[in-house]
Amino acid sequence: MTRNLVNIADFSKVEINEILNIASQLKNEVKHNVKHHHLENKTLIMLFEKPSARTRISFETGMCQLGGNAIFLGPNDLALGKRESIEDLARVLSRYNDIIMARVFDHDHIVKLAKFSTIPVINGLTNYNHPCQILSDGFTILEKFGKLENLKISFIGDGNNVFHSWLYMGQRFPLNINIACPKGYEPNKNLVKKTEEIGISTVKISNDPYEIISDSDIVYTDVWASMGQEKESMIRTNKFSPFQVNERLMKAAGSNSYFFHCLPAHRGKEVTDEIIDGEKSVVFDQAENRLHVQKAIMVFLMK
Repeated sequence: MTRNLVNIADFSKVEINEILNIASQLKNEVKHNVKHHHLENKTLIMLFEKPSARTRISFETGMCQLGGNAIFLGPNDLALGKRESIEDLARVLSRYNDIIMARVFDHDHIVKLAKFSTIPVINGLTNYNHPCQILSDGFTILEKFGKLENLKISFIGDGNNVFHSWLYMGQRFPLNINIACPKGYEPNKNLVKKTEEIGISTVKISNDPYEIISDSDIVYTDVWASMGQEKESMIRTNKFSPFQVNERLMKAAGSNSYFFHCLPAHRGKEVTDEIIDGEKSVVFDQAENRLHVQKAIMVFLMK
């Protein structure tokens, strides 16, 4: 049966741990210049409705390191559901390629690709969630804490696709998941409810960052206006300015807190220079680990 990564809930806790173990092995291979062509002669087709330097480079480089090839189709090459039905595109790509990675706006598009494809489909991001990012963050957390359980994660900002993926991670690992956001920018209520009903993790939503920040292991933020929200930029800047991650907020979080950001960052807005460049920032570890974890996801799905 073909396996896909549409959201983190597609994998069990055991499978997530297996992927992170594979990532550790692959990262070690790169460090020691060991070349194992795990996906030799395989082809990854990358579909980008939403541009991203990190996602393209990490997947393309990763496939090259695994001995395979990657093909890029950008926004000008695609018109998902318009020029051709998603169902037909999924069937055709399945005849040409071995893996599909898609970074799209509409989450339903990735769901359809996975439903009608006969090869693995990887969600490179949708407006609803971002599983590759959070799996990579989980790997970074393991490197820093030696565990991925019973940690306090405080997300400061929009209840967006990145936070939704943290909720999915909380359905697999016991976590203390918190978010502080302006009123009207809370995460998906149904996803919050489901995470709470599963009962593995706790979820707290606040409109005051100082209400949730104390004793955080991880302070996480993201841009206030994502791609496609440019028209809301001024409104969002006004509403989100009290949610900036700065020295005062990090001090309130505690001396053991690490700072996470999925990048790209708008310095001086959601985070100040002294925090993102500070000794507790791991944002570039996160960025590097996208390469290793996404390689591991492809290897896992192709086994």
